[in-house]
Amino acid sequence: MNNLKINHHIFRLALMVLLFSASAKAQIQKVEPPFWYAGMKNSELQIMFYGKNIAQYEASVSNNVVIKNVEKTANPNYLFVTIDTKDVKASELTFSFKNKNKVAFTQKYSLKERRANSADRKSYDASDLIYLIMPDRFANGNPKNDSNASLTEKANRQDPSGRHGGDIEGMIKNLDYIASLGATTIWSTPLCEDNDKQHSYHTYGQSDVYKIDPRYGTNDDYARLSAEMHKKNMKLVMDYVTNHWGITHWMMSDIPTKTWFNQFETFTQTHHRREVITDIHASKTDQEVCIDGWFVPSMPDLNLRNPLVAKYLTQNAIWWIEFANLDGFRVDTYNYSDKTAMANWAKSITDEYPNFNIVGEIWMHNQANLAFWQKDSKIGAIENYNSNLPSVMDFTLQSQITSAFNENEPSWDNGLIKFYNNFAMDFLYPNTNNILVFSENHDTDRMNDKFKYDLPKYKLAMTLLATVRGIPQIYYGSEIGMGGDKGKGGDADIRQDFPGGWAGDKNNAFTKEGRTAEQAAFFDFSAKLFNWRKTNEAVHFGKMTHYIPENNTYVYFRYTDAKTVMVVFNNNAKEQVVKTNRFKENIKNYKSGKDVITGKTFDLASEITLEPKSALVLELE
Repeated sequence: MNNLKINHHIFRLALMVLLFSASAKAQIQKVEPPFWYAGMKNSELQIMFYGKNIAQYEASVSNNVVIKNVEKTANPNYLFVTIDTKDVKASELTFSFKNKNKVAFTQKYSLKERRANSADRKSYDASDLIYLIMPDRFANGNPKNDSNASLTEKANRQDPSGRHGGDIEGMIKNLDYIASLGATTIWSTPLCEDNDKQHSYHTYGQSDVYKIDPRYGTNDDYARLSAEMHKKNMKLVMDYVTNHWGITHWMMSDIPTKTWFNQFETFTQTHHRREVITDIHASKTDQEVCIDGWFVPSMPDLNLRNPLVAKYLTQNAIWWIEFANLDGFRVDTYNYSDKTAMANWAKSITDEYPNFNIVGEIWMHNQANLAFWQKDSKIGAIENYNSNLPSVMDFTLQSQITSAFNENEPSWDNGLIKFYNNFAMDFLYPNTNNILVFSENHDTDRMNDKFKYDLPKYKLAMTLLATVRGIPQIYYGSEIGMGGDKGKGGDADIRQDFPGGWAGDKNNAFTKEGRTAEQAAFFDFSAKLFNWRKTNEAVHFGKMTHYIPENNTYVYFRYTDAKTVMVVFNNNAKEQVVKTNRFKENIKNYKSGKDVITGKTFDLASEITLEPKSALVLELE
């Protein structure tokens, strides 16, 4: 009888422990950030605990860690706990949640060790070449993850706008190809989970910003990509989105607070007229719709004026830097968010990582509007504003590349004068070396299509990108002649699959043997040019002197005290002779120049003859 009582008592105790354990697990559904790092410059850490009615509990933490603040919102399922990690070593913390002075459940939380010299990591700069990849369309390294049971959209390569199966493994397997091109850095469009019902392949409508989309791989796969790149002295840039999430983001079904997202009484989309942000005559209504309106109906607009949101996004960005050992950010739709909040976001990151580069997508076609957004801008200072954003994308140059090289007959404002005029506005920028220069990306028209697949025009464009000030970025596939017509086929047409990225592809352009003659012509030129670029500091950080174009020819010099590079363009459909006497200011005592592509030497004494639609990159000797 006594044994039966004892056994019954043990059974009841075991059942209570089981129920308590199940209750504790059910109580906390999410913890974000999922873990953190010891030794951060900013020692304050705001942890979001999410679970049913969690706000009714009183939180405490072990290891003598100080809780600085506990914030509750109108939604009882969220609790934001801010702790001070100063002088707290890497360790396992325990959070206890009490109700009526009794511990209801606990939650383990890790503070991890940072990598050595993490704060001083070197970022990308003008010595790099960035290779932009849209992962779903690049290479399918692991066909087993093409679809995922927990996510709505399944793989369908027959649908131009569907998911095609490219993934992180595909990037890892082709790192040698990218490096052989002369690229030193990869910018991948977003990889975090996007559970939209359709068109989820671009991944800008993210549903979980702490989780890599399973159709691309895992968080550990992303960290492995970074590690493999670093073994090859390559750098990884994450495409970060501060302005919006996707409509299927898990918070959308249980919003922390009404002000987490910008909302109007009825759906309001931004008018995209971002000139109103700096317009001293702009109405408040126009400014509000610009900043708070949603980008599209499927992308809820984040309210960075809410301190909880701002902190969440700042910590999420820093978490990815530490976890994946990132080398930089490209930030999507940068100036669609409140400019003060974005300045604080950028400063928080660069305070933690002083050498970390961040380039913002400021899609505007006026140099003053672009320069306003670069850190320490004197134009921004007119409004007592400093963006703290190190780099901007040169959209003015981008729009001119595909037009200027198509203009054989020059006029007052057509042809190569467009480039001269563009660089003549560089006095507006606080740091011209830290501007991203490009001819296309995943949102623009494909350059090769605009050039009608004319190799000489492609060579002109690449020569310009390789030799002007700033950080050059190229778009996957263009180096083998890939194109696409956005006007006819929409976004899917400018985001086609890279040939050879899928098993069974008849054409494998990843290998020398697999390329067609046309693909090889594009690739061989690109690889020669960009591998040379890695070796010449004059085109990285040297000064620039350019000369007013004449007869649709354009000459500029990049130079340091030790090296001088002379770049000569002939944009005519006919041969041109360029007299050199006009350039004595930069030629100085140099006698000749060696073309970096052909190896041919040109005498600088009197004149240089250029073939139709051609350029020379001459290292002066």
